[in-house]
Amino acid sequence: MNRAVRLSWVFFAGVLACATTAQADTGTALRAKFESLKPALANNPFGRPLVLDSVEATGRLQGDIHAVLNYPIGAVSAALRQPAQWCAVLSLHSNTKHCRTSVTAAGQRLLVHVGTKSQQDLARSSPLDFGFRVTAQTPDTLEVSLQAMSGPLGTSDYRIALEVVALPGDRTFLHLAYSYGYGMPGRMALQTYLATAGSGKVGFSREAGSARAVPQLVGGLRGLVERNTMRYYLAIDALLDSLQASPEARFERRLQRWFTATEQYPQQLHEMDWPTYRQMKVAEQARQQDAL
Repeated sequence: MNRAVRLSWVFFAGVLACATTAQADTGTALRAKFESLKPALANNPFGRPLVLDSVEATGRLQGDIHAVLNYPIGAVSAALRQPAQWCAVLSLHSNTKHCRTSVTAAGQRLLVHVGTKSQQDLARSSPLDFGFRVTAQTPDTLEVSLQAMSGPLGTSDYRIALEVVALPGDRTFLHLAYSYGYGMPGRMALQTYLATAGSGKVGFSREAGSARAVPQLVGGLRGLVERNTMRYYLAIDALLDSLQASPEARFERRLQRWFTATEQYPQQLHEMDWPTYRQMKVAEQARQQDAL
């Protein structure tokens, strides 16, 4: 073996070792997080093993969910490493009007159109062009990243990050992070929404340092990002549940599962009745099929 070939193998081995170490670190960190959150996962207001946090920093919002899924890691990984399944996840959100996947020179992508909470022409919706990557995968772990550089209402740098690790008993521990940035125009647009259509809406976390006898739920921008993070988590759960049905029954089961789950938190997530939601999503699904 000549010197150039030996150096190539040394370099490849080094890259492989770094990737393996990073994947092992993901599993170790997630399992440690699971252990630290065990009390909160067992005792919380959600009625399921779930912990939700949010952060409002300068020019950025982020929501984080840690939860236990009653599905084995193999089923979770097989579903969530596929871009088309993420279209199925994102399309459950009332504001998502269309989603399609593509492969470009830059990699796999999801083009998502978002708009109003009613039937809407795609020409009047706003695109989010997500790059999709599986950033790490082992038999016991999976990491997925979606990122869109620009969004509606002056927002930018949308990121959806998923990490999962196997737990005993054919369960999976999940961390879902949803975040985006905004400048001054974006903040003004978001504040306008919160003063009108989003007026009075709240999130799930309790206000810190509240002097009221009954703790108040966060509102404003933190409430907004918490609601959407929860919607995406419930959509992941609905997708995984639907995969247990026949292919012909999966779409309807996904819709029903997601809608029923959101209605468990009416103060935060109720938007419309079931017939209205179903009619809208059936029409959007038909439009997607026609575009194929």
